[in-house]
Amino acid sequence: MTLSITSKQMDITPAIRSYIEEKFAKLDKWRAQLINPHFILSKEPNGFMIDATITTKGSPLVASAKHDDMYTAINELVGKLERQLNKIQHKGEARRANESIKGYTPEE
Repeated sequence: MTLSITSKQMDITPAIRSYIEEKFAKLDKWRAQLINPHFILSKEPNGFMIDATITTKGSPLVASAKHDDMYTAINELVGKLERQLNKIQHKGEARRANESIKGYTPEE
């Protein structure tokens, strides 16, 4: 899968590109079809910001992270994407129970 990485006001070094690809590979364990992942790195006066947009079968994954250190921002972003994938994967299990507690009578 090809990653689209864009930068604003900075250069993308091979080390940054390989780090993003390595961290993005962690998302493969969710077995979700990730379509057209796009990362935007930008340098701001008070740190680095990274935005990600990834299309999936159901709904798109959108996340952003901001930190003084770029590598920490990338780690935070991947963590947010993992939480979103986890929520999508386990959504069916999070439904309410089939039986209501209205009819429940405590046994003595």
